[in-house]
Amino acid sequence: MQEIVAGYLFIAPAFISLFVFLVVPILASFVLVFMRYDVLSPPSWNGFENLSQLSRDGRLQQVYWNTFRFVVFATFFNNLLGLLLAMGVNRAMPSIIKYLLRTALFFPVLTTTASLALVWNFLLTQDRGVVNYLLQQVGLPPVPWLSSSSWAMVSVVMFDVWRACGFLMVIYLAGLQAIPEVLYEAAAIDGASQLQRVRYITLPLISPTAFFAIIISIIGAAQVFDNVWVLTGGGPGDATRLIVLYVYEIGFKRFEMGYAAAVSLTLFAILVVLTLLQFRLSRRWVHYD
Repeated sequence: MQEIVAGYLFIAPAFISLFVFLVVPILASFVLVFMRYDVLSPPSWNGFENLSQLSRDGRLQQVYWNTFRFVVFATFFNNLLGLLLAMGVNRAMPSIIKYLLRTALFFPVLTTTASLALVWNFLLTQDRGVVNYLLQQVGLPPVPWLSSSSWAMVSVVMFDVWRACGFLMVIYLAGLQAIPEVLYEAAAIDGASQLQRVRYITLPLISPTAFFAIIISIIGAAQVFDNVWVLTGGGPGDATRLIVLYVYEIGFKRFEMGYAAAVSLTLFAILVVLTLLQFRLSRRWVHYD
């Protein structure tokens, strides 16, 4: 009995932290959906007004369209580049070179997103940016990376892929190293080409890792805030305004906490549905044997 009590005491700080900083805010957000609350005055009952306002918000459709595009492109390129980098690093090479490559590719993950975004903001500035200076040196016109509605989303996706692909590279590298080498040796003896080995051995056996990486990529991309805030501030106009940034503006600039909770609830519902759908579809392409 004493061991049981001691065990609960050891895990109590973690459970208390989770309850205070995770469970309570989630429950509070569900309550705020039905409240009118501006931070400065006590909350009051609002019924379904915040939910009905969702259909009247003309900007919400554009914000969700921006979020959808960002999630699709960021998830695709992050996973594609992460897998390709993992396959490249996993090849036979001197250990010191492999160590340096892994460190260099993973370094952006260790650095704060805000500081990286400030550097990219400097690089992509239209008039004094390094990227446009190099483009002009080869005879190309400068590109309005951050000031054009056509290029701003491209710039945000490029930054996110550069920042996050190193993390996915590590995940895919762990999956690749878990594949038994004897399978490749047997396939080589049978005369399988390199492409056939990738097609029939690597991709099927790494599919559980890919499934996990895709899920966390979608959830992470849908919650992006800091890099968009520093790079473009959601602009120009609403060209790069994503859903979490919009929730922040509603709650902490307009002080409509109830409506901000309602919008965040729609994001929560969408992510839950997408995750369940992925688990359903994973039966067709994920191989655990």
